[in-house]
Amino acid sequence: MKKKEGILQQFQGRVIILDGATGTELQARGMPEGVCPELWCLDNRECIQSVHEDYIKAGSDIIYTCTFGANRFKLSEYGAANIEEINTRLAGLAKRVAGDKCLVAGDIGPTGRFIEPFGEVDFDEAVEVFKEQARGLLAGGADLIVIETMIDIQEARAALIAVKEITDAFTMVSMTFESSGRTLGGTDPVSALITLQSLGADAVGCNCSTGPDGMIPLISSMQPYAAVPLVAKPNAGLPKLRQGKTFFDMEPNQFSAYSHEFVSSGVHLIGGCCGTTPAHIKTLKKSLAGLTANTPGMIPASALSSARKTIFFQKESPLVIIGERINPTGKKDLQDELLQGKTGLVKRYAREQAQGGADLLDVNVGMPGIDEAETIRAVVKDLAVSTDAPLCIDSSVPEAIEAALRVYPGRALINSISGEENKRDNLLRIARKYGAMFILLPIGGKKLPKTTPERIALIEDIFKAAQGYGFTKEDIIVDALTFAVSADQGAAMETLQTIKWCAHDFGCRTVLGLSNVSFGLPQRVWINAAFMAMAISMGLTHAIANPLSTEFMNIKRASDVLMRRDKEAKGYISHFTGSKEGSGSGPKGLSSEKARQTISAGQRVYNCIVEGNRDEIISLIQEAMKENLTPHTIVNTHMVPAIREVGDLYEKKIYFLPQLISSAETMKKGFEHLEPLIKDDERLSSKKGKILLATVKGDIHDIGKNIIALMLKNQGFEVIDLGKDVPHEDIIDAAMRHKPDIVGLSALMTTTMVNMKEVIDLSHKAGLTCRFMIGGAVVTRSYADSIGAHYAKDGVEAVRLAESLTA
Repeated sequence: MKKKEGILQQFQGRVIILDGATGTELQARGMPEGVCPELWCLDNRECIQSVHEDYIKAGSDIIYTCTFGANRFKLSEYGAANIEEINTRLAGLAKRVAGDKCLVAGDIGPTGRFIEPFGEVDFDEAVEVFKEQARGLLAGGADLIVIETMIDIQEARAALIAVKEITDAFTMVSMTFESSGRTLGGTDPVSALITLQSLGADAVGCNCSTGPDGMIPLISSMQPYAAVPLVAKPNAGLPKLRQGKTFFDMEPNQFSAYSHEFVSSGVHLIGGCCGTTPAHIKTLKKSLAGLTANTPGMIPASALSSARKTIFFQKESPLVIIGERINPTGKKDLQDELLQGKTGLVKRYAREQAQGGADLLDVNVGMPGIDEAETIRAVVKDLAVSTDAPLCIDSSVPEAIEAALRVYPGRALINSISGEENKRDNLLRIARKYGAMFILLPIGGKKLPKTTPERIALIEDIFKAAQGYGFTKEDIIVDALTFAVSADQGAAMETLQTIKWCAHDFGCRTVLGLSNVSFGLPQRVWINAAFMAMAISMGLTHAIANPLSTEFMNIKRASDVLMRRDKEAKGYISHFTGSKEGSGSGPKGLSSEKARQTISAGQRVYNCIVEGNRDEIISLIQEAMKENLTPHTIVNTHMVPAIREVGDLYEKKIYFLPQLISSAETMKKGFEHLEPLIKDDERLSSKKGKILLATVKGDIHDIGKNIIALMLKNQGFEVIDLGKDVPHEDIIDAAMRHKPDIVGLSALMTTTMVNMKEVIDLSHKAGLTCRFMIGGAVVTRSYADSIGAHYAKDGVEAVRLAESLTA
């Protein structure tokens, strides 16, 4: 393993050339379809070593080990168990060829499963799976680690954490984005960058899924915020079918023609993915000869991210509102629900606050009798799916903070780190490990700092300690401390002076818990609002408050305009001209609790499915039945339209895969409760048709197929799921036995999608008359047309296509 600091230095600032495709090269050199590439390479060492050798001769500075799928989950499909040894041997093969001619990157690919909170695989189990692989790669001599082709930001995080927990090796992380510019889970390139570079990735970028022209905009969007080198490995165009086999038709000179544009967009390391060959890399190397790579920015941006959104904290930005309502203090209903392990109210509070104008959401579950670490972990997982607002983890228990940060698929804010030495260093270590920002709380010892000089001394002391862990002023937000003016009327002025010092002298962001100032006084909203306006004038950047307070939010909006934080008053004008009352009734979500109490039981069932609230669906169905709604009516009048609405939101890119799955599972849970109560004749009449699903031979990926199966069942189709890696003959036999209206085939890899044609050809020979529907990451509409099948790009389109084909 090379020292992390030396990886980039040894190339003296020039663009680093990576290798090209491995899978398509192996296939071109004789690897049969349907085999495990990693195991096949161990039995055919000369083939994989010739691939490595040819890339080195072509000019690769770094080659990847042939271990893309060498993790426990994937290799178990082929009966392999000695995971570390397999990775060690494959890394050793690459290292023996590389010698001192180039570096070897130990390649870690996706498991083929979704990680919690977006899937069923436990996060820590995933971390252990990746550790197992990384240990083998390092033992085999890998100089660095590359985590690539990740479609799920949470899986990328799990792999990166795994590597960081066993080594300080240089680690690159590369995501794969859809044509929409987001990953399958809805993560945009900037959010991926912020999350991963904060977590400790040494280089970040993208690979696969698109050619050079489609990848440049993705890289360009990352460049302004990159504190680490950027990586690009595009395909040689898009796959096409020729004589029953897939191929990529972008020639080496066409591929390398984009090289200078990539470098201008910030790329420091560049190679090729599917369809690229040593010839592509040789031409790429030649085109970049002597070119110097751009140096990324030295200081990471002050920003927080969720899985689907990033918020930047820039000078002169509007006041950032941190919603305070997810806190059980004084909320009996929320306390009871949290003690029962439910999160329905939490998700409702999150939704209402986001609609009300909250930029971030504070999450606090602390109360007597609760396992705070386990509860906040569960709450954070649910919120990661249900809201795109970044989270502020609020706890006085370090174990709870770490539990939340570990599973949060973004960059979070810790509330807070104080000067208590017994906690401070531990929390700084936790914040550093998970890449979090934190609120600096200037409290130390038993005496509260009442004056500005006392607070300044504590701020400087805590920040000095934080610098020792690598934090800068971009990573902190100082709590200027708010005390009740009912006890000390000079308290507010001390707070304002502290804010002014932070903003103008120290140069950092500040936050207040505003409501403390009015404690013990009547009509507190006016004190709070006036205090906020004064604080903004002193430089306050963040406020922990209730965004459902109309008075508070309207004064906030007015203050932003007057302090020139709302450019051209766009936010102010948009809010007030968009509301029904010119006086500022606010956005729709402000009265959602009142509206909830007045809408019908059937509508509440509908809303529950749209919101993906699994905890409440059964009780809401029971309420609907008490109001004399029949099970059949609940399903057809409320549940089915709700899941269609979810499909529309997904199509419009308002919802993404996590919300789609959450709503589908809520629908499934509700339907399973109702199904025994539906009369046989109603059940039969509601079935729309029979569909047989399978992932084709040689392909062990079934995430997409499983989602489609769930969506189709929810819409009333009878689904027969044959699973993954299904032989052609088994699909035909099942089709003849079950006589489906439609056979749905899925494939993720270019090497296996050709098996779809084989199945369809066999079906014609067998005299089957059913329709075929195909889909998968590499499948295109033109490919479907060429083999006589119908194309569905995702679960929503699959449902609509199935309905049209069975109408």
